[in-house]
Amino acid sequence: MEKLLKIDRRIIFILVALAVTIPLLFRFKMSVPPTTHVQSMYDKIDSLPKGSHVLISFDYDPSSKEELQPMARALLHHCFSKDIKVIGMTLYPAGTGLAVKAIKEIGKDYGKTSGIDYVFLGFKAGSSLVILNMGEDIYTAFQKDFYGKKTVGMPALKGVSSLRDIDYAVNLTAGGIYEAWIVYGREKYNFELGVGCTAVMGPEMYPFIQSKQLTGFLGGLKGAAEYETLVGHKDRASAGMAPQSVVHVLVVCFILFGNFLYFASGRKKQIKS
Repeated sequence: MEKLLKIDRRIIFILVALAVTIPLLFRFKMSVPPTTHVQSMYDKIDSLPKGSHVLISFDYDPSSKEELQPMARALLHHCFSKDIKVIGMTLYPAGTGLAVKAIKEIGKDYGKTSGIDYVFLGFKAGSSLVILNMGEDIYTAFQKDFYGKKTVGMPALKGVSSLRDIDYAVNLTAGGIYEAWIVYGREKYNFELGVGCTAVMGPEMYPFIQSKQLTGFLGGLKGAAEYETLVGHKDRASAGMAPQSVVHVLVVCFILFGNFLYFASGRKKQIKS
């Protein structure tokens, strides 16, 4: 019992490494049924007619890329497959490169053209002020897109003059900026909003779901995998579910085993005393 309590931590590291590596090498299928919050976001976008406008704000950086970039890709697949015009932007300076990569790659798969089928407005500092400015006049907030082209008269923005004209908006966030989108965007300019967030932020979204301020949310890698399943285009999130699930099971086993050893050793000491 004493030896088990003092197990070399390197053994635990090796077991975790194997739990991650083996499912990646020998992939097995996992069922990822969509939750209500993911389904509601999907249903909203799926109900939009051809030519509608969906705004996606890529408000995250490379540190949260593994959870949020798969969400961005799944959402773009959904929008482009339905010929929905995407308006991309970011309020995080480090989110620019990630957004450009996702939009260009997925847009290329569907033969979409910048300025016609989608527009990436780029980064602008100011967060809440930018949202308020867009709510009044999107062309004042962003006079040019990321590539330096004038936004006025751009086919991708035809019929859109402010946030009031947006059919749906999604904030992919790794921080608290979603609150600005709710308070200064959704509540003031009356458009429907969904959120994609990291797994640890997921519980924060439930009050906004209950108050109907959010139509739904994607939480972490699991939320991204659920959306990929609904879209019918399984990608990085679905591939990551197997190792994540195996590691979670392993951690639970470690906890149970550790507690068993703790109580067993405690009883043994009581008997001796």
